[in-house]
Amino acid sequence: MRLTRAAEYAIRCILYLAQQGRGVVVKRSKIAREADIPAHFLAKIAQQLARAGLIDIRQGPRGGLALLKDSKSITLLAVVEIMIGEIFLNDCVALPDSCNMSLGCSVHQVWLQARDQLRDTLAGVTFKQLALEGPCVPILPAYEIDGDN
Repeated sequence: MRLTRAAEYAIRCILYLAQQGRGVVVKRSKIAREADIPAHFLAKIAQQLARAGLIDIRQGPRGGLALLKDSKSITLLAVVEIMIGEIFLNDCVALPDSCNMSLGCSVHQVWLQARDQLRDTLAGVTFKQLALEGPCVPILPAYEIDGDN
């Protein structure tokens, strides 16, 4: 399994906002620049994260993105699955009816266990923990004001 670029960028975006604090509005251009996310990609990612209720998108001269939830309640699993859907390692796990051998297949049980372990690992990590450990990209304070959002 490999994460999509969108999922990687969403993780950077949420981590950046988590380090700024819940409710702190940060210009999109600042997030894109400092979290190393292409601006056009950030706009698409922000829409998905907003629909999921993780961030708020504010328009206008004082607009930008703000984290809606406390970072201790946002898991790495939640952000990954918002972006790519439910994690599964193969079709027999995602669509058991697609394989006639799923019920008696020893490999199927290994795929289920591996999927569950991965999901448990990602669910056990919050963005508060990640923010306390430090950024994956350099992050500057959010109070700077620039002309675009």
